Amino acid sequence: MKPLLWTLLLLALVANVSLNLMDGQEGLHIALSVVSGVVVLVSGVGLWMRRTPREY
Repeated sequence: MKPLLWTLLLLALVANVSLNLMDGQEGLHIALSVVSGVVVLVSGVGLWMRRTPREY
């Protein structure tokens, strides 16, 4: 599960950066940027929740 979340995180980050470098603020551009941002947040939270607890 973690490799899938890491893959989603990296792909969504690359997509978000490339979408932000594009010109124009058309509706499709904004929608794709929002979707890639949500995927980044969800995969980041998923990775954070699946981390192993540390012993102190």
